Amino acid sequence: MENIWNAFISVVKTISIPDILDMILLSYLLFKCFKLVRETRAEQLVKGIGIMVVAYLLADLIGLKTMSFILSNLFQWGILAIIIMFQPELRRILEKLGRTKFVDLNVFSNNDSDYGDDSWAKAIDVIGNSVYDLAATATGALIVCERQTKLGEQIDTGTILNCTPSEAVFGNIFFPNTPLHDGAVIMRDGMILAAGCFLPKPQKEELINKQLGSRHRAAIGMSENSDAIVIVVSEETGTVSVAEDGELTRGYTKESLKKLLKNRLLPEKPTNQKKDKKAFAEKVRSKWKKDE
Repeated sequence: MENIWNAFISVVKTISIPDILDMILLSYLLFKCFKLVRETRAEQLVKGIGIMVVAYLLADLIGLKTMSFILSNLFQWGILAIIIMFQPELRRILEKLGRTKFVDLNVFSNNDSDYGDDSWAKAIDVIGNSVYDLAATATGALIVCERQTKLGEQIDTGTILNCTPSEAVFGNIFFPNTPLHDGAVIMRDGMILAAGCFLPKPQKEELINKQLGSRHRAAIGMSENSDAIVIVVSEETGTVSVAEDGELTRGYTKESLKKLLKNRLLPEKPTNQKKDKKAFAEKVRSKWKKDE
């Protein structure tokens, strides 16, 4: 322990002021890059790269030569692959740096929402009621419920609202000929984060039914590019549809829509397995007694 302490002290003594500034600057840049990546689809790619790095280290430690060889060759092209995969995010970072003023560099700012599952539970009822108020008058609407994949790129295309959802708010946003009615509403943690947002086009637009309008196509495109739940109200028929994982399902009622949103957006409550097993055992015993 004494040797370790002496080695630590000797290292600390060699640290100069430029070294401290270097560490602070590097930490700040990594922090800002993490925040930018966290708001985009690149977050999942970063996790995948992290898993590959851990797998390589484990393979090298255990002595799995084939796995180590394959992963090491993959990493040789890693920088080029990262540039290709993260091209939109890298461009976004450079554009943001170009627009940033020195006074706006909030090193310790945190824009994470304080809202969670309780807010989603309240919002689901509001969404269901609002959607069917809009459907009753065949008012077109497009609502995106963000999940694990952050939609920062789409949010930047709209107008930030950051307000509590209500039937009146949805009615005002999607009222015909208003500035925001043509775009999508993006919700995060049960709050309306932005409105008037543009969504990506579907990957194979030519294969989609030609009877579907631009809102339905945008919903399919958004669900292909993220794990979001996208709700669409047709302005022609008032039909309510939901896009998820690149597939569009139609003909939802108010109850079925609320049930779907609860299943997708609210975590499952833990059940008491002992009570369930006991109840099952009692049921089996009573059945045996009847049979006897």
